[in-house]
Amino acid sequence: MPSKDSDKIQIVYILYLLGLVIGITGIVGVMMAYIYKGDAPEWEQTHYRFQIRTFWIGLLFMVVGGILTFVGIGVLLYFAWLIWLIVRCVKGMKYLSNKQAVPEPGTWMF
Repeated sequence: MPSKDSDKIQIVYILYLLGLVIGITGIVGVMMAYIYKGDAPEWEQTHYRFQIRTFWIGLLFMVVGGILTFVGIGVLLYFAWLIWLIVRCVKGMKYLSNKQAVPEPGTWMF
């Protein structure tokens, strides 16, 4: 059964996607995920864990991409991060709309 947290989870995914254009919304999204994960039912906690890992792994991609830009391959890493982030958010929203837990919230991939 969905709870009122389902809307908050969806907002975090949307904030991550908006972060591709606005930037700061990703930080707001991860703060929301940290704040609301403790009170959510277990299946919704998997979404929050997935979102938190998405933020931190994405930040790692950005830092490494920034460093590698000086040798020319950072742009490719930024492009890979862009695709990776979109796929993770879309898959997360798909699981959320089906009221399902994220199967492997700790994964680095999709």
